[in-house]
Amino acid sequence: MTPVTRSSLADEMRCAAQALEALMAGERLDSALETAERAAKLEPASGPPVRDLAYSAARQLGLCRELARLLNSREPSTSVAALQCLALSQLITPQRHPATIVDQAVRAARTDPSTEKAAGFINATLRTFLRAAPDWLERARREPEARWNHPRWWLDQLRADHPAHWQAVAESADLHPPLTLRINLRRTDLSGYLAMLNAAGLAGRVMGPAAIIVEPACSVHALPGWSEGLVSVQDEGAQRAAGWLDPQDGQRVLDACAAPGGKSAHLLEHRSIHLTALDLKPQRLRRVGEGLSRLGLSADLVCGDAGNPSAWWKGQRFDRILIDAPCTASGIVRRAPDARWLRRRGDIATLAAAQRRILDALWPLLEPGGKLLYATCSVFNAEGRGVIRPFLHDHRDAKDIALETNPQQSLGKTTDAGPGLQLLPASTPAQDHDGFFYCLIEKRRP
Repeated sequence: MTPVTRSSLADEMRCAAQALEALMAGERLDSALETAERAAKLEPASGPPVRDLAYSAARQLGLCRELARLLNSREPSTSVAALQCLALSQLITPQRHPATIVDQAVRAARTDPSTEKAAGFINATLRTFLRAAPDWLERARREPEARWNHPRWWLDQLRADHPAHWQAVAESADLHPPLTLRINLRRTDLSGYLAMLNAAGLAGRVMGPAAIIVEPACSVHALPGWSEGLVSVQDEGAQRAAGWLDPQDGQRVLDACAAPGGKSAHLLEHRSIHLTALDLKPQRLRRVGEGLSRLGLSADLVCGDAGNPSAWWKGQRFDRILIDAPCTASGIVRRAPDARWLRRRGDIATLAAAQRRILDALWPLLEPGGKLLYATCSVFNAEGRGVIRPFLHDHRDAKDIALETNPQQSLGKTTDAGPGLQLLPASTPAQDHDGFFYCLIEKRRP
């Protein structure tokens, strides 16, 4: 077997810190990582470790910032602050010996012109932290943003929306998400794929009708049947959309806001349908097409604004419509840890208005007797029932339908009355999924 060659840990930390610096300046972490990795020219095998470093730091950014504030006698430059936060995140939950982390952080500082003069500062502050780490952590966690690793306004909103569950929701965001697969049930079944995993030296546990969590996580290219389209990566909570929309063979289905394409693919695996996958941005639509191609599936790919159907709709109504609306991503923060730091309080109202605009625009495209599933990967009420309740009030031909869940699934919903169903993030042996809001609406016949 050819040995896997990685760049040094110092180079990986430097690259991840550059991405973290861009996040702290307001850039999305995935695009920041792409830029940093291109510039760093690391060994290909260093890609996943760099991303793990950056995402781990983003999940603990509130705590790391407060630790830095307490440790530092002066405010460092943004590049030094990012490297310091990255190293602190590794010392908080060490997977390596602390001395190795400090040594490599100092080496990373020395190899970057923007941080080389601060190598001594990095060394001194990290060693100061290690001499009394429990005390520093206890002091830092007195601040709510450090204790919960969320902005204060976000915590206030969680507390207002979910007074009985807000702490569990906040804590779930600091967990590393599992590798959850969706099995293509047209080509295999759960027991058959579990056997394939075992033969490949991997383990899996069933989490839903088509969901398996692989433990420990691995590269998708190491999964049996990946290139043949037997499996896809999709959170178990997201997998519920296809079953709840329940298209029938031969129906016309619209997946509005389709990118990255997981729900489009699941709908096509679920039934033999005529699917239109719509998205606003061409590059995102290409990603949908690439995913469908790997799975041997096809759909009509349409680039357009879901809120302006006159620019792309050809006049034939749909039997089913899925609106996976743009949102704050407050339900998938463990997978997108940058969302909490990039969003602002005012974004909730702005996105809720956009969600309502899309709903109103697409409702006339649904056949009488047809069904529309409204979904967001959010736990904020304003993006769920706050959108659906006034929509139902204003559209007398719209009727919400209760969503059926099995006993395990029902553990993830909130207890407040509908319409719709709010799944809160969960991470237990019985269930492990992100947070989503779903509401199924039927169009009454005249």
